[in-house]
Amino acid sequence: MTTKIKVLQVIPRLGFGGAETGCYDLAHFLAEQECKSFLVTSGGELLKYVRRDKVKVIRLPVQSKNPVIIFFNSIVIFFILLIYSIDIVHARSRAPAWSCLWACFFARKKFVTTFHGTYNFSSKLKLFYNSVMVRSKLIIGGSNFIFNHINVNYQKYLNHKKKKLMVIFRGINLEYFNTNNIPEEKLNILASNWKIDKKNFIILLPGRLTKWKGQEIFIESLSLLVEKYNIENFHAVILGSDQGRDLYSKKLLLLVERYRLGKKITFIENCKEMPLAYKLSDLVISSSIEPEAFGRIAVEAQAMNKPIIASDIGGSRETVLNNKSGLLYKYNDGNELAKIINKIMAMNKKSLRIMGEQGRKNVEKKFNVDQMCQSTFTEYKKLLK
Repeated sequence: MTTKIKVLQVIPRLGFGGAETGCYDLAHFLAEQECKSFLVTSGGELLKYVRRDKVKVIRLPVQSKNPVIIFFNSIVIFFILLIYSIDIVHARSRAPAWSCLWACFFARKKFVTTFHGTYNFSSKLKLFYNSVMVRSKLIIGGSNFIFNHINVNYQKYLNHKKKKLMVIFRGINLEYFNTNNIPEEKLNILASNWKIDKKNFIILLPGRLTKWKGQEIFIESLSLLVEKYNIENFHAVILGSDQGRDLYSKKLLLLVERYRLGKKITFIENCKEMPLAYKLSDLVISSSIEPEAFGRIAVEAQAMNKPIIASDIGGSRETVLNNKSGLLYKYNDGNELAKIINKIMAMNKKSLRIMGEQGRKNVEKKFNVDQMCQSTFTEYKKLLK
């Protein structure tokens, strides 16, 4: 039966985000299962790593929210479904999901969606636009937090016996995110390029530069670390692109200047090998002031045997073992974040090592990419039956 399954995944862009890497991993996993794996996207940095002999890539402007282009995409996808005899269409974002919904309806194909975020639903029109993500036969939530969010906010769209809503935790590649696979030489080169003294306690805050990721709270907490706790032997790295948000990145630079932390904080726009960044750090922070749908940073950090401090909201509650693999703090509270950073820095090396080991075990047990792919593949087969 597996040789007959043909799966088309659709995602706006194939970048390095959680949804994108999950799509990439599943595409190659399906190919290994002797399925036919197809991928529709507009482009993205990760696209160059796709094995074209294993996965057929079709470029379409599926990143667009323009209704005319969405309609155009639906027509093209409809013909793709017919030409390649696709069995299952899996959409991972709202705009392409509308195109897929119409195409699947007319081509009479199975439609699957993965709900990757909480999305803004401040108006009825916005809620209707988001509802496409629960109009499929199989709706996958990346965490229990998302599962509950869907049940609370989209209940009227779920009243159908043939729909299935379930949780499949996102997974990460444990070979790639493995501290044992990183040579010391590459680590030294990264530290040199970033002009960081490895003798300091290195604190890493990854994530794109946007207000809800909490970079302002993080900078405030570091100023309190100096003023309130007299801690000086640290260096922080804020790693992420502003993605065109010039005003926000300038605001952060002014904040650093106001707190006189210029010698303590380094801004890095991107890092091609994230395991290196985690390996270089002693502590990883996820300071989001809005709920993370899953909390990929927290999972990656734990996979790399690093203690994690994360906001006590959203998916982080599920990915972090509080007081074991890391610590949760009251979100949007710079004082508490500074207090917990100070607590971690006061721990001895053995305690930090044990915390890191607990994190790795946690990820191996619950957030392995192979488990994610196998669970999704199993659901595909059930759907076709």
